[in-house]
Amino acid sequence: MTTVTTLFTISRARFGALMAARSALACLALLVLVPTPGFAQTRELSGRGELIERIVAVVGEGVILKSHLDAETDRITARLRQQKTELPPRGILRQQVLERLIAQEVQLQRAERVGIKVSDEMLNSSLEEMAQRNNISFSQLPASLQAQGIDYRDFRDDMRRDIAMQILRQRDVVSRVNISPRELDQFLARQEKLPDQNAQYNLSHILVAVAPAANGEQLAAREARAKEAYDKLKGGTDFAQVAVTYSDSATNVEGGTLGWRKGAELPSIVVELIPQMKVGEVTTPIRTPSGFHIFRLNEIRGGQQQAVVSQIHARHILLHTNELEDDSTVKQRLEKIRERILVGNEDFGAIASVTSVDTASAATGGDLGWAGPKTFVPEFEAAVDKLNDNEITQPFKTQFGWHIVQLLGRRVHDATGDMRRERAYAALRDAKAEEETELWIRRLRNDAFVELRL
Repeated sequence: MTTVTTLFTISRARFGALMAARSALACLALLVLVPTPGFAQTRELSGRGELIERIVAVVGEGVILKSHLDAETDRITARLRQQKTELPPRGILRQQVLERLIAQEVQLQRAERVGIKVSDEMLNSSLEEMAQRNNISFSQLPASLQAQGIDYRDFRDDMRRDIAMQILRQRDVVSRVNISPRELDQFLARQEKLPDQNAQYNLSHILVAVAPAANGEQLAAREARAKEAYDKLKGGTDFAQVAVTYSDSATNVEGGTLGWRKGAELPSIVVELIPQMKVGEVTTPIRTPSGFHIFRLNEIRGGQQQAVVSQIHARHILLHTNELEDDSTVKQRLEKIRERILVGNEDFGAIASVTSVDTASAATGGDLGWAGPKTFVPEFEAAVDKLNDNEITQPFKTQFGWHIVQLLGRRVHDATGDMRRERAYAALRDAKAEEETELWIRRLRNDAFVELRL
């Protein structure tokens, strides 16, 4: 692990897109898996002289079989028909599917080369999340899949490959996407001008209409009328009373009320203005081709709520196993480090800075900063939850390696602003990562050996 963010809920974040794509089990279909021995038969003929299996592409050290291509093409065809999408010619669709399979094969081979392994624990955790979203238990998942004609073992293999590709993209692309503080601040500034899509705004409205053919004198008279209405509102006159007297809108007899509008339903001329207003505030007259408009914000409901969360402040030392040090050896090393710290001979931060393989946190003595619930992987959180301030865990293992963790403190924190920045950062990162992923896949594809045999 080379960054702190790698330790943070990577087990959730990197599976987000995968889980969303699989949220409806009825929509899932499997790639047809053919055992390796079948490859040796690709050019053999049966007793009837029929081709048993055929290779349609050689990709690096692997191959793509015709049966695999046909199955994936059929799956995508069925999905497009279900969505009532007009299908391209079968040959064109088949070629597109083949290119996608080639890209997947290239990624899987790279994942294997860089040592990415998806453990059974990681796979089971993802499958359990999937089952929960579909309101069934993990133990019911095999039967549920079988009822749809999906083999559970094949489904697990397919899922394992997808997770491996997600981890690879996290490693090669997402972790290398940089968002500067300036970019983040500019994005937040733009967001502040837009309405909260989860909020609803209760508005009232006055329109002093201007005829399309109005001359200068007539326009000035209408503008003066709008200003007169605005001055009365600022002077404390009831909005409904002013609307009945001055407004040319169809809602004038209802006191100009527009009722509740969602963010996306706000009039375009005030879509950036309304979110900046306080309840009870009135706009100055706004000129449009139809006339002069005055809006009042009566009430807001829904939208972003205050987020008060419990946070922990911790630091850790992370060690990896290698060819010379197995799990037992690394665990013993951490036990000895822990004892040295506890007897007061050495400082936790000093040891972390020279020992921990988490280079990002090692630079600050293993400090992970303040973190809220579900920031870390479950094993990490479970170990820290048992600690009092300044206590140090026994060595424990996660998917990232072996840790010891010291709890520095706990607090209750208003994380509304933090969460807003985190969401903005994630939105920027995801947008950049999507573009970078496309470029990265093309580079992998171009650098790979591919021989088409269609």
